[in-house]
Amino acid sequence: MKLTFFGATRNVTGSMFLIEHNELNILVECGLYQGHRQESEELNRKFPFDPSDIDMVFISHAHIDHSGNLPNLVKNGFKGKIYATPATCDLMEIMLKDSGHIHEMDIKYLNKKLVQKGEEPKEPLYTVEDAEKTGNYFASVNYYVPVEVDSEMSVTFIEAGHILGSSQILFEIGDKTMLFTGDLGRQHLPIIRDPDRVDDVDILITETTYGNRLHKKIEDSMGELEKIINTTVERGGKIIIPAFSVGRTQEILYDIFQLENDGKIPDIPIYVDSPLSSRVTKVFRNHPECYDSDTMAIFNENKNVFNFGKLKFITEVEESKALNSVDESHMIISASGMCEAGRILHHLKNNITNPDNTVIITGFMAANTLGRRIMEKHKQVRIFGEEYDLNADVYVMNEYSAHADKLGLLKHLKEADPERIFLLHGEETQQFAFKDTVEKDGYNNVEVPERGDSFVV
Repeated sequence: MKLTFFGATRNVTGSMFLIEHNELNILVECGLYQGHRQESEELNRKFPFDPSDIDMVFISHAHIDHSGNLPNLVKNGFKGKIYATPATCDLMEIMLKDSGHIHEMDIKYLNKKLVQKGEEPKEPLYTVEDAEKTGNYFASVNYYVPVEVDSEMSVTFIEAGHILGSSQILFEIGDKTMLFTGDLGRQHLPIIRDPDRVDDVDILITETTYGNRLHKKIEDSMGELEKIINTTVERGGKIIIPAFSVGRTQEILYDIFQLENDGKIPDIPIYVDSPLSSRVTKVFRNHPECYDSDTMAIFNENKNVFNFGKLKFITEVEESKALNSVDESHMIISASGMCEAGRILHHLKNNITNPDNTVIITGFMAANTLGRRIMEKHKQVRIFGEEYDLNADVYVMNEYSAHADKLGLLKHLKEADPERIFLLHGEETQQFAFKDTVEKDGYNNVEVPERGDSFVV
């Protein structure tokens, strides 16, 4: 069997690798590369293989850096099945159409500039219609139900505990096993179940987003959030939270629900200002099979962590703009998570210069993003081409990260006890630090692939 790695190699985006086995071409993940425009354009438009040669695709979860280039794959000739868990299929249906809309809007804006320069206009990477067609190829598979690929190989989705529907992907080939962690979650995350352990695999392909970092305890998140909210409200400020539409937004709502329910924070207006987040939250409501026991207990008491107090979901643009004139203390949770697009940019522009306000960073911020610059507390940040003084308080709450940290990754690796290891989905500093850690623990066959590297296993 041959493995070729095409994405999330020495970086955290564009996850994609190819398995060649018994004349079959099996693609695992088909993520969008997110980075500098020109580089992203080239990597996303041109596949390093003929999409019509791909027989099937397995997707670990719905985040765009893992599934976001599927419509382009279909547009360029793929005709096979796209396997994922039921919740992942439902999320992808929403997220890929949203992504198609963004591509259409971005290219419309870009083409205005190109025409003014006398240059040829470009086509979007894919459209909403392309994304809708992609849904025709989804094949929904429950956790722990093997997909028989051929007489020698079966593939099973195993709980990854990262976001709703996320999975590790276990390949069983004859008497050998290969585990791809996807994005591996943490123990005790709100709402969803914990990641399952997988013992005794021959090959492990693992993410390394936090390969050399340790998170604070998840249990501490509510206490810190309580303190931040109360401090900001006491001085009459507003709280702005950039948050990924899938997972992070719902986890924050869960904690706020608990704090309000216990009377630990005031009942201030909370606005989830993202049409995508609103639609995604509905998917969360529809998949209780993914909930952990604590969340199930809340719903069994006829309470709803997605509908409480002064919580309001904003979908219309005019409603979003009206938030600029709300003077009372309130909270805005808005996408995108890394502050690179969407309505969050307007809320940051309108609020970060005020020292009474607070910005809460709740997860990983890739290099060269606005979110990273805010997290690093630059004195000035550029939004929509203009510089703004960053006077608002900034709190970084990595407790909310949905990725396992160094110890979580190492524990999972030791349980799997593989003979051969491939490290993906991490910045180089994290990957090579984790490689050193793993090798000190006696694992010698550890690879950190570069884009295009192939291995016979």
